[in-house]
Amino acid sequence: MDRNTPPVQQSELTLQAQLTEQQKEILNDDVLQFVGRLVQRFSSRVPELLAAREERQKAIDAGALPDFLPETADIREGNWTIRNIPEDLQDRRVEITGPVDRKMVINALNANVKVFMADFEDSFAPAWDAVLDGQRNLRDAVNGSISYTHPESGKEYQLNDNPAVLICRVRGLHLPEKHLLWNGEPIPGSLFDFALYFYHNYKQLLAKGSGPYFYIPKLQAHQEAAWWNDVFSFTEDEFGLPRGTIKATVLIETLPAVFEMDEILYHLKDHIVGLNCGRWDYIFSYIKTLKNHPDRILPDRQVVTMDKPFLNAYSRLLVKTCHRRGAFAMGGMAAFIPSKEPERNAWVLNKIQTDKSLEANNGHDGTWVAHPGLADTAKAVFDDALGARNNQLDIRRGEDAPVTAADLLEPCDGERTDEGMRHNIRVAVQYIEAWVSGNGCVPIYGLMEDAATAEISRASIWQWIKHGKALSNGEVVTKALFEQMLEEEMIVLEQELGSEVFSQGRYREAATLMSKLTTSDELVNFLTLPGYEYLQ
Repeated sequence: MDRNTPPVQQSELTLQAQLTEQQKEILNDDVLQFVGRLVQRFSSRVPELLAAREERQKAIDAGALPDFLPETADIREGNWTIRNIPEDLQDRRVEITGPVDRKMVINALNANVKVFMADFEDSFAPAWDAVLDGQRNLRDAVNGSISYTHPESGKEYQLNDNPAVLICRVRGLHLPEKHLLWNGEPIPGSLFDFALYFYHNYKQLLAKGSGPYFYIPKLQAHQEAAWWNDVFSFTEDEFGLPRGTIKATVLIETLPAVFEMDEILYHLKDHIVGLNCGRWDYIFSYIKTLKNHPDRILPDRQVVTMDKPFLNAYSRLLVKTCHRRGAFAMGGMAAFIPSKEPERNAWVLNKIQTDKSLEANNGHDGTWVAHPGLADTAKAVFDDALGARNNQLDIRRGEDAPVTAADLLEPCDGERTDEGMRHNIRVAVQYIEAWVSGNGCVPIYGLMEDAATAEISRASIWQWIKHGKALSNGEVVTKALFEQMLEEEMIVLEQELGSEVFSQGRYREAATLMSKLTTSDELVNFLTLPGYEYLQ
């Protein structure tokens, strides 16, 4: 395909790429017109919502701490509930997540899980061809026509008779789609992802007793939830659908959002079915939000587990808030991947059982895994907790002491180690290299890493540098120490990967980007924003 041909005009939209015939099926004139109507009506509000985030952050940077909003106390104290939860979402005890490449979609839908969250966000690098291929893969999965033949082995993959329920996670509000412009500016990637998935699949989904279901990431305020509610309502009206046809689960994966869970549920009450503990992004957001607060600095990310008081409070409050409103409280991601080495694999499965038991005992209705090989272990924990029930909406946690802002912000104990910092560097460089090469979901050192874990890795070191924190060996973390470690760990990576793989990859580019992100005077909000410039 010739990328240098003149751009195609479509109404007020400017398409900055030529399409193959296959891509024209996905991005046809009708779809573009629908995208145009959404963008015309809603895109101008996105910069305002993002600017409001920055204004709130300025106050926190100046010394304030996040807290529950006094002006919305009536919402938190009211006795309202959400509209309803569809039948095929009543049991979500295990969900698998992953990107939208064709083989992954088939394997995930065939896994021993209730739901597959098909991801255009944290585990996905949104190169243009990959975005359109992903939408085609989901359309074919919904139609039941998806298949895949491995080009080397010849192995064939196709859907089983009873695949998991499909939920589409769109991009966050901060991410643009640079290949489609509105008045010369990139449109919101979230609107693009939403429009294509909805348009191509809503009829078929409704015909088979399901519906257009979405995961909404990275919200920071109830005003953003209200924006999404307007998008959903407008779309339902445009297509003559009853209010509440579109359903969403919102990830509570930012620190500001944990203080507005009632408000987010309230503003989306016609469309929302639950909230999710997006734990890895939540940890990153804790660092980012409290970056100027030297008494709130996290230790090595490996020891920041869900049994830490600030994370356990977050889990318990999410359960209590959701169940009071008739909404599901979904648990977080198990990022481990199975090992072929029996002793290591037993250790992994024990970690999964411990983690999922904490979630089930807290009252969560289900949980996430990143690999089909972990589904049985996670499912067994929730089978045991649920018994004959499909969910735990009856667990209200009414006897709990109120979860306070102090509980949610409690400093986390644990060491900052030389080994942990070096591990952070290697993980972040490998992940960034994969992302800028078009792969957003990467197995590294036994974990399925996505953007969130790389964000934690680089943001932790940035904060340690800013506040001159010492490692457990007494060395103070400085820009010079980081740069020295980065060079040393690049040598380690070349040894681990082999010179050929290392030289053929984009590891030096990734290290340069890692260095800029980690030593900048201001903490860059998302590594995917500068990373997006590397994608075609």
